[in-house]
Amino acid sequence: MEIINFKERAMTNFLVRTFIKDSENIGNPSVRTAYGKLSGKVGIICNLILCAGKFIAGILSGSVSITADAANNLSDASSSAISLIGFKLSEKSADREHPYGHGRYEYLAGFVVAALIVAIGFGLLRDGIERIISPAEVEFGILPAAVLGASILVKFWMMLFNRKLERKIHSEALKATFADSRNDVITTSAVLAAFLISHYFGIKLDGIMAAAVAVFILYSGIGLIKEAMDPLLGKAPDEEQAERIREKILSYKGVLGTHDLMIHDYGPGRQFASVHVEVPADMPLVKCHEIIDKIERDFLQEGLNMLVHPDPIASSGSLEGKINAELCDITKKIDERITIHDLRTVHCSDETKVIFDCVLPRDSGLSEQEIREEISRFIAVKFPDCRCIISFDSGFASIPKSKEQQ
Repeated sequence: MEIINFKERAMTNFLVRTFIKDSENIGNPSVRTAYGKLSGKVGIICNLILCAGKFIAGILSGSVSITADAANNLSDASSSAISLIGFKLSEKSADREHPYGHGRYEYLAGFVVAALIVAIGFGLLRDGIERIISPAEVEFGILPAAVLGASILVKFWMMLFNRKLERKIHSEALKATFADSRNDVITTSAVLAAFLISHYFGIKLDGIMAAAVAVFILYSGIGLIKEAMDPLLGKAPDEEQAERIREKILSYKGVLGTHDLMIHDYGPGRQFASVHVEVPADMPLVKCHEIIDKIERDFLQEGLNMLVHPDPIASSGSLEGKINAELCDITKKIDERITIHDLRTVHCSDETKVIFDCVLPRDSGLSEQEIREEISRFIAVKFPDCRCIISFDSGFASIPKSKEQQ
């Protein structure tokens, strides 16, 4: 195994050095695309060779599972071509119709490859069931067995090759390609095992093995479809990323808190975000703009195009500051994940309206009406002349807390 891993690393490193310039600069979209193109070209060449070999072996032996495996490799070649096209299209620069670029083509390529895996699984399942219903003799031969053995080795190398590239650039398309190669190793190994068992023990496993492998492929393919669809549908950023952004924003002098973080993914390395940043209400406008501008510039240098909206926060000695402190206490008792922001007061002749937004966790056991009534009763006791007007927001990311809420 160590020898195989050494040879795989040597071959992979050789291909990367030969065909990818400045290969370590993965932050460069053109370098990232080069990795995807390399994977696609290697996949097309290897799969076409394997398809031809298995098709000949299947014809000679009369094995439906070997012939189906040949069709699988032909489909894999198509998948590699789709990945290659996807990476090529994703490197297109932004234009008038697509101001955020074309990076999502890579996600689309990953989805199409995953869909092809599912289609292959259904086809193989159908062939396996037909062979179970109508068993047929499989003619053993050294050539078919050798072709299957060689195919396993090639696909095992391709699996390691695509895994290394996927880990390098974190690509959904390459993740699907890696999974496809892994499935092929399992599929071909099962076909070879059935081929040998049928010959030496007389047990007709051709159809059963094909059906069992098909179920595994379907399970894997459906999972890949979900993973490929998530960024296309607008998956929420992971908690670690949201927490890193929160901590960075709170590190700026003068920032009191942050909320309403939204991150939009337009492809690897093409993320756009917006966030509200809380600053003292008495801070001069020029000073506030200076802080906001620095936050945006610093995030842009890290590759995140951030739009920051400032929210003024009243001092703790003012009425708004006291109400805000009390609200933080009551929301912690209800659910410590609830956050309050954009609080302001409007003074009328007979009452003071306390207007604010409330963000609820999606799995909160209480309804908006129950929380509204609980908060309103609490404020009515503490501030009899005040009436709460609450708007409920959805959390588009992990809900960050302000400094006062920690």
